[in-house]
Amino acid sequence: MNIRLQLFELEDQRWFPHVIRQGMLDFLRFMISKLGAYEAAVPLLQELLIKTNQTHITDLCSGAGGGIETIQQALSRQMSEQIKITLSDLYPNIAAYQYLQQQTNGSIDFKPEPVDATAVPESITGVRTIFSSFHHFPPTIAQRILQDAATKRTAIGIFEGAKKSWLEMLLLWFLFPVVILVVTPFIKPFKFSRLFFTYIIPLIPVGIIWDGTVSLLRIYTPEHLQRMLQNINAPNYTWRTGRAGNKPGKHVIYLIGYPRYSS
Repeated sequence: MNIRLQLFELEDQRWFPHVIRQGMLDFLRFMISKLGAYEAAVPLLQELLIKTNQTHITDLCSGAGGGIETIQQALSRQMSEQIKITLSDLYPNIAAYQYLQQQTNGSIDFKPEPVDATAVPESITGVRTIFSSFHHFPPTIAQRILQDAATKRTAIGIFEGAKKSWLEMLLLWFLFPVVILVVTPFIKPFKFSRLFFTYIIPLIPVGIIWDGTVSLLRIYTPEHLQRMLQNINAPNYTWRTGRAGNKPGKHVIYLIGYPRYSS
């Protein structure tokens, strides 16, 4: 699937009810974590941390923090030291972030205030990451995110947890409605609103299927990302994009970048 369509996702709309948005994000966090969808991103993140001599990651556009806990654990294990991750978003999901902070004894913390990925404050440090959110941005804004990282000489890793295939689209349409109904009672932290808007008024399942379909159509392929990089002013900065992962459900499209320092 090489096409890219800039359609609209419900969760991006300011009018979209916050309770439905958070229910959708909670489901995605649960599924991404259980499936280990970002397994293939761990070596790439380890490379960024080593090349920049960092032990801290600032995650942008965190949503509900899906997959972050398993990534933090895998990186800490492989690097034999505690890797800390700070979550942030333009619309912070405070309840989900507090849950992850408690689950990890503070190894994952968060910024409670809104953070704009196109203009990250100088006070926010660490390797930047964006998981399964970069596709939300049209090319002009996506380029501003990359340019901000390059201008501030900060490493960045962009990861989309998908292969961008028609098979994924079919699984989304025909398998995910059943999966949503089965797993929703097991998603933590518990919220009555999540049950109500899944089983009584099924706005969360409808939103997940719609936004999932649009997400697949909006994801940038490595070829799209490579063309985008031609518009970034980044002297002494290294970029690399491609695909990683060969296990079912664990495919990743990635773009990593980091500053080069003279020795």
